Amino acid sequence: MAILTRFKDIMSSNINALLDKVEDPGKMIDQCLRNLNSDLGKVKAETASIMAEEQRAKRALDECTEEANKLQNYAIKALEANNEEDARRFLERKSTLGAKEAGLKEAYELAASNATKMREMHDKLVADIRELESRRDMIKGKLSVAKTQERINKIGSSVNSANNSISAFDRMEEKANKALDQANAMAELNAAPKDEIKDLKSKYDSKPGVEDELEALKASLNK
Repeated sequence: MAILTRFKDIMSSNINALLDKVEDPGKMIDQCLRNLNSDLGKVKAETASIMAEEQRAKRALDECTEEANKLQNYAIKALEANNEEDARRFLERKSTLGAKEAGLKEAYELAASNATKMREMHDKLVADIRELESRRDMIKGKLSVAKTQERINKIGSSVNSANNSISAFDRMEEKANKALDQANAMAELNAAPKDEIKDLKSKYDSKPGVEDELEALKASLNK
């Protein structure tokens, strides 16, 4: 049946088609599960329909078999009543039911096979959806960790950039210190040369003491 062929690829067609064009994995996983649950609804409806078809085929087969058994019993009763002609007619009618019963049996076996396949597909889809739902939280957890790591990486880049700026400031300060040292050295070189003899003379020059100053003051008063 076409429905059997169509639903055999439900899981792979939906999951692969979505994951092949993933942009936001979290949203795509949710969309994938929504699609699968939608497909599950269709599978349930088809499964119920095919199971109902199996029951109708079984009921038709049972009714035909029951009618054939009744005709067999009537034929026996007719013979017991010495009505061979009646028995023959019952058996002739039973014979016509034989071909019908064979066809009904074949239809029932096919319907039962289809119903079994649909139930298996339904159960498989339910199990797959449950598994994906359990994995969804794990996958979303990994995505959250990945996003956190990405933010940390960006912060790390900013810290590295700041460290580079600090290093640049250190280099500029070193250059400034070097320039200042050179300027001080140049100023020292440009200053007048030191007269060592003059300094040596001042060592031996006598300086007026208190007594000298007192005598000088007294002399000025006497005048």
